[in-house]
Amino acid sequence: MSKVKRIRFARILFFLGIYTLSAQTIKDSIKEVKSVQRLTSTCKQDTIKPETLAEIDRLWIENIYKNSDIDSVFSNLKTQNVSLFTDKNSLPTDTLKKRLSLLNAKTPFHLEYNVELERVIKSYLKYRSRYYPDMMARAEYYFPLFEDQLAKYEIPLEIKYLAIVESALKPRAKSGVGATGLWQFMYATGKMFGLKVSSYVDERQDPIKSTQAACRYLERLYHSFNDWDLALAAYNSGPGNVSKAIRRSGNRTNYWNIRPFLPKETADYLPAFYATMYIFEYAKEHGIYTKPPMIHRFDVDTIQVKQLLTFQQIQAKLGTDIEMLEFLNPSYKLNIIPYVKNRNYTLTLPLKDALTFVENEKDIYSYATSQVNDREKPLPQYFEMSKRIRYRVKSGDYLGSIAEKHGVYVRDLKKWNGLSTSNLQIGQRLTIYPKRLNYSVKKSKSAISKVSIKGKKVYHKIKYGDNLWDISQKYKVTVKSLRAWNGLWEGNNLKLGSRLVIYKNTL
Repeated sequence: MSKVKRIRFARILFFLGIYTLSAQTIKDSIKEVKSVQRLTSTCKQDTIKPETLAEIDRLWIENIYKNSDIDSVFSNLKTQNVSLFTDKNSLPTDTLKKRLSLLNAKTPFHLEYNVELERVIKSYLKYRSRYYPDMMARAEYYFPLFEDQLAKYEIPLEIKYLAIVESALKPRAKSGVGATGLWQFMYATGKMFGLKVSSYVDERQDPIKSTQAACRYLERLYHSFNDWDLALAAYNSGPGNVSKAIRRSGNRTNYWNIRPFLPKETADYLPAFYATMYIFEYAKEHGIYTKPPMIHRFDVDTIQVKQLLTFQQIQAKLGTDIEMLEFLNPSYKLNIIPYVKNRNYTLTLPLKDALTFVENEKDIYSYATSQVNDREKPLPQYFEMSKRIRYRVKSGDYLGSIAEKHGVYVRDLKKWNGLSTSNLQIGQRLTIYPKRLNYSVKKSKSAISKVSIKGKKVYHKIKYGDNLWDISQKYKVTVKSLRAWNGLWEGNNLKLGSRLVIYKNTL
């Protein structure tokens, strides 16, 4: 094992040791966090008692420090030789200085040039350029939402870039220590800011509610330090660590001056934020362009549900892709929208599908009722033990064919049988909970007669990373048509090297 790997392994063990808390410890921590809320909410707090600092450190490190993926996020922050960067992403120092000066003039953050920040920015440009188009596409959807909430709380709009550092704009992102969502809240911290978690729902994954919680949290941190750079540092490691760094630096308050006295991860946190802000603001100058977004916020609508619904039922009745439902409704952990009296659970849909839902609401709920014996059970009826069967894998079987035969999803087969890959062995036994009514499969197969088969017939060979949405955009066809032409009924079911039939110029 190399020295670098040993160091990283030791760090992982260290932080796992910190965060492996018992249920009782978490419960006690929540009570203790509440007891110090008023300490961090005091406007323009000038001094903090030493004994209070120690308590704040303990609580915030246990409950707020979030990023177990810190090594992967900041892996390229180690010293990089500036001369190693390619011509494609060349960035003269004088040009960078001018651009940072322009950004600094329009933001309350301290974006002064320094050699370390230059290294981080150039490292990101060299090693991460291929990731930004996808993140920029997600930003097309999430940034308007963020900006609306940030403006309400009078928080700098540039804070929207923090969600990229935290989660790469993936609302279902989860760190190894349990930090979850766009803003990576730990359970106790999320609860402190009103985010509820149940068997069905994790509001840390709700884009609007988690953003509102992040705004309240950041607002509180800003009032503690009266400086946005220090507020972000405290968001990462807790206000106690920032306060101690200020004292150890000789009572300096500029982030770059206290940086040597902060924990290593927090010292890297702000440069990552600044670098992300710079690259998004100057993406075109570096030849980085967004991919087409999956959907825009003005193309969606929200409906309050009146009974338990599953994403599969919604897809069966409306034809909305599961991946689209997951994207628009990430807070539902099991792809199930529960119905609980006096709780308002909503379903977000593409606008055209929302209109169809309203027009066919009774039929949709009737269909859902026929699919579920007891809607108060935590899972639909096809999870009942009495309906379990054992299937023996035969020659020629693969997960897609087995799933279609029993009217279930490939991802469910994997979950029920603890499969991490799609590889099967002849004679292997699989546990399956078949659905009583295979409506969605029947409907999908009949749909091919309703999809036009006109235009030039071409073939697309599946490569690593392909998905139906990207393929549909490339050939200017719909995902629904791709599914119908190729008999894809249970998720994407794309196999490397296989070919898809496509009729170009057909919408």
